[in-house]
Amino acid sequence: MNWLVGVLAVCVLVPSIQCASDTIEWCYHLPTCNDTTWPTIAPQYCSGSRQSPINIVSASAQPNANLTAFTFRNFSSTTALNKIENTGKTIKVTFNSGVGVSGGDLPEAYDSLQFHLHWGNGSSVPGSEHTVNGKRYPMELHIVNIKSSHNGNTTQAIADSTGLAALGFFIEEMSGNATGQPESWKTLTSYLANITQSGQSASLAPGISLDDLLTGVDRESYYRYLGSLTTPTCNEAVIWTVFKDSVKVSKDLIDLFSTTLHVSNSSSPLMINVYRNIQPSQRVTTQAARSSASTTCYSLGLMALSLALGRS
Repeated sequence: MNWLVGVLAVCVLVPSIQCASDTIEWCYHLPTCNDTTWPTIAPQYCSGSRQSPINIVSASAQPNANLTAFTFRNFSSTTALNKIENTGKTIKVTFNSGVGVSGGDLPEAYDSLQFHLHWGNGSSVPGSEHTVNGKRYPMELHIVNIKSSHNGNTTQAIADSTGLAALGFFIEEMSGNATGQPESWKTLTSYLANITQSGQSASLAPGISLDDLLTGVDRESYYRYLGSLTTPTCNEAVIWTVFKDSVKVSKDLIDLFSTTLHVSNSSSPLMINVYRNIQPSQRVTTQAARSSASTTCYSLGLMALSLALGRS
């Protein structure tokens, strides 16, 4: 899907928090336009020094006491998810107004616009964009947010080094032999059969929330770095938050993405390996280690015992 960077409204809703020029033909599946060519076909940013995604090395992440808890606005709403669409590059779910995020050392409140996904080829061929200590997960979900002060003006947002905030969630296979789990993901993936071709979309019935889709994730534990959009034109305008916990989804539901969806019409290739490869490393921060109450009590107990023995 190719958009003019200056076009408002549509640009903010493109698949990977990205805007692509009408003059740029980019793709994932052909050698003439896949991510190895992006620095050439969109050199202004795709060959820049603050590109995403990256490999996060946990041992190198620097502590930052400002990375506090987020406030998620209307993530619990079962009517917030509006429409699901096959863009030809990914699956995109747009939100009704009123969804947002603040806190977490973001410079201001952000309005949530949509989420989309990146994947490889089923649960056995991983396709997350970010990796952690070299590990690539089967899928990655990105929630796209724009600074509230930009009032939906994408031209302003992509010219602002912190104009967009992306929340990245890894998705991996649920342990055991579960199928159709969790129920929220079973509901979401049930729409895929209706949007097998590029440009097809469907309205989402009320019933599932963002909280439902992110179940099991500790949203107070995350990595932070400054990066870019992950497809052309790769604007360096994104505050990235990558959560440490993964969403657990059963294998059969993960596999549906790479076996159901096409990049164009029904005779075109299946949509597989829809992710950008790793870019040069950036400075990554994370929360300082949190000592638990039990650890503190145990340490105090050892100290008291040592003192008692010393007096005996």
